[in-house]
Amino acid sequence: MGRTAEAIAEGVAIAAAAARLSVRNHILVETIAHDEPFDVTLFSPFAHDTLVALAEEQEAAAALAKRQRKKAWGKFTDPDGTHDYRDRDLRNLRRRYRQYMGVAKALRQQADDPHAIRVIVEQARDAAWGDVEANLERRLNVEGMRPDLDPDYDMMRGARMQSLRLVDLPRLAAHRRALTAGPDADGDAAEA
Repeated sequence: MGRTAEAIAEGVAIAAAAARLSVRNHILVETIAHDEPFDVTLFSPFAHDTLVALAEEQEAAAALAKRQRKKAWGKFTDPDGTHDYRDRDLRNLRRRYRQYMGVAKALRQQADDPHAIRVIVEQARDAAWGDVEANLERRLNVEGMRPDLDPDYDMMRGARMQSLRLVDLPRLAAHRRALTAGPDADGDAAEA
């Protein structure tokens, strides 16, 4: 039972990490792209659904192991491939079934535990904030770089100047035209 319990614990840890990653991505999309405020209660249903979906994946894997075990029973010939199981594989397939079901059960318990959901959401929020913080810091380091501290300054200057001419200045000019035209310019153009 020791190996099964260890495998279940490892499976739960991997699934929890996947759940945190999924919730983190959801938090980033909702708070940045859709300008939603962060609130644990807003993201808790998503975390619950994510854990349930992961549990369902484990249950599907358990069902597959059970089907494979039934198919392998009584076969004593040499296998044709990696997943062509034989009677000698029954113990391993039974262990896999128990492990998958154990992980699914633990994930469903976490999904029904408000404290576990809150922990996942808060850890995901911390990870999301870490991503935002790293991006801001990287951007500030690049934009705040002084020529004398950047060893690639001279080499990249030509590309930066070309980008300024081809992208930034036309964008600035278009923005300036839109500001001077005012909001009525679109309505006048539509009527003409």
